Amino acid sequence: MPSSCACGAAFSVEHALSCPKGGFPSIRHNEIRDYTAYLLSEICHNVSTEPHLQPITGEVHTYASANFQDGARLDVAADGFWGNRFERAFFDVKVFNPYGPSKRRPQPSACYPPHEASKKRAYERVGSSKLSMPPSATGGLGREATVVYKRIAAQLSAKWGHSYSSTMAWIRCHLSFSLLH
Repeated sequence: MPSSCACGAAFSVEHALSCPKGGFPSIRHNEIRDYTAYLLSEICHNVSTEPHLQPITGEVHTYASANFQDGARLDVAADGFWGNRFERAFFDVKVFNPYGPSKRRPQPSACYPPHEASKKRAYERVGSSKLSMPPSATGGLGREATVVYKRIAAQLSAKWGHSYSSTMAWIRCHLSFSLLH
């Protein structure tokens, strides 16, 4: 392992999971985004990555942290995820380090709700069909991401004729390897 990071800080596993320059969090993010889009393309219609959202034209939003920029986009969009072929669902991925200095909580599971909430606030204009999926860099999943991947596994297992447990194990294994990149 190198002694210093590309950003100049001392290199450690904890630093590598968080540093945007030497830790490559955007690569892990894109791996998860692309893998989720691939899985959704197997069971949904009109799947796209990084779809642009419609411009805001004077709407009032509850949170100041909402993303008002023109050209704002989420990670993945798909039609028919919840069963209605014409209902569009949006998915947003955020990979984070649950053991980073700003995340010191008694239980690692306590790190997920704040990340899910911050993503929901940022894209509140999308509405209820937007799912925040913050996997941690160590492989854990938040509540919404767990629901999404369980639904994907159930639909894929029915489509492919495999058991739900083996399909879910395959998905979790691939997610774990994606987070290792």
